[in-house]
Amino acid sequence: MSVDVRTWLARSALYVPGDAEDKLRRILERGADEVIIDLEDAVAPAAKDRARETVRIWLHDLPVLDDVAVWVRVNPGALREADVRAVVGAPALTGLMLAKTESVDELVELDALLSSLGSTAGVVPLLESARAVLRAGELAEAPRVHRLQIGEADLRADVGITPGADDRELLYARSHVVLASTAAGIKPPIAPVSTNFRDLGAFRESTIELARLGFVGRACIHPGQVAVANEVFTPTGDQVEAARRLVGQWELAGAGVAVDDDGDFVDEAVVRHARLTLARAR
Repeated sequence: MSVDVRTWLARSALYVPGDAEDKLRRILERGADEVIIDLEDAVAPAAKDRARETVRIWLHDLPVLDDVAVWVRVNPGALREADVRAVVGAPALTGLMLAKTESVDELVELDALLSSLGSTAGVVPLLESARAVLRAGELAEAPRVHRLQIGEADLRADVGITPGADDRELLYARSHVVLASTAAGIKPPIAPVSTNFRDLGAFRESTIELARLGFVGRACIHPGQVAVANEVFTPTGDQVEAARRLVGQWELAGAGVAVDDDGDFVDEAVVRHARLTLARAR
């Protein structure tokens, strides 16, 4: 039976340039829960048309997948509609990632276009400016929005941020997007990329920190990062079993207050966290 991959909490989302045919052929073998086929930053201006056609053919030849979600990052501005029209007819497409989203109007216009094309595609706005981050709550409530995602390279340039070793300068923006997502009732965000793909130890440490902030997965720019992200964001067997028992005890008690295995009282907030653990289990 087919599974709706848009209900997943993706642990990893691997970017691949839309004009890299050799990488497209191997992308589904890399172990990522999601792939993001990039028509924007990873493609040179002169190669945009060729990349769009390459992705269109690749997507339409792809069967509907039960274990990998497929997103396409489309260009902003004048190129966006051509990108959308090229890919939305593919049954395997999960949805579109909108580069440099800044307004609800953009999302409303996209919703109208997708509806006119008979598409049920989801949408992930990519927040890459101060304006976008400060409007995260509004953007999260726009039509079709599945989750939010931060593009930190552009955000740093827009704001003038020079991050230190622990990225504390980005803490406000990251937490703001997590809170906005929760308030809007959409999926939690996945964490932004790290361009240092050679130091997987540092990648692991930063991914653990991002998980503590409330992110449930991480975008990756190199296949080597995927296994690390999957490991960090996969609950252990003991955590899953404890969460199952806690939810079961809560439901047996008829909600209100239950008692866990250690004899401590459990309320609805604790159970909500347990349900998130179960949602992250794969």
